[in-house]
Amino acid sequence: MTGASGVIHAQRLVEVLLEQGREVHLVASAAALRVIREEAPEIADSQTVFKLKTTEGLRVFPEKDLGAPFCSGSFRFQGMVIVPATMGTIGAVAAGVTTNAIHRGADVTLKERRPLVVVPRETPLSAIHLENLLRLSRSGAVILPACPAYYQRPASIGDLVDFTVSRILDHLGIPNSLHARWGG
Repeated sequence: MTGASGVIHAQRLVEVLLEQGREVHLVASAAALRVIREEAPEIADSQTVFKLKTTEGLRVFPEKDLGAPFCSGSFRFQGMVIVPATMGTIGAVAAGVTTNAIHRGADVTLKERRPLVVVPRETPLSAIHLENLLRLSRSGAVILPACPAYYQRPASIGDLVDFTVSRILDHLGIPNSLHARWGG
């Protein structure tokens, strides 16, 4: 998690993965922790980042911990999601700059040819933003803006969030039924 708006997507993604019995390694930047306190103080928890129903399977790592398991190519993991993703993080990853565990984890994910899903949260986008996103896409990342579908007639913000989280899970190859699939 980085310091962009949209922490609700990260929270829901973590909840769904843990409900499925998956192990989740989480890094929240200092800016992300600030956004959590601003956007969703009801879910903020200084010890676990989120107040979740269960924390079994959740491992939280400090932002500067370059020794975290996913910072090594020899550690086996299914993929990585940066949600929400700031343009600063996107720029650092696109340039191959690894000053924290989020950048290094993304770098390892790309070099090992594992799925990297980036959920940018910025509008409007400058030419620099677009070039960095294109560079990541050409490097193998999936650029997945939090753009919900309205053809499903969402009844709540949760429905909108579930659509985006479902698309993230799809790109990680993780089965889910968070929303009704398009039937044509």
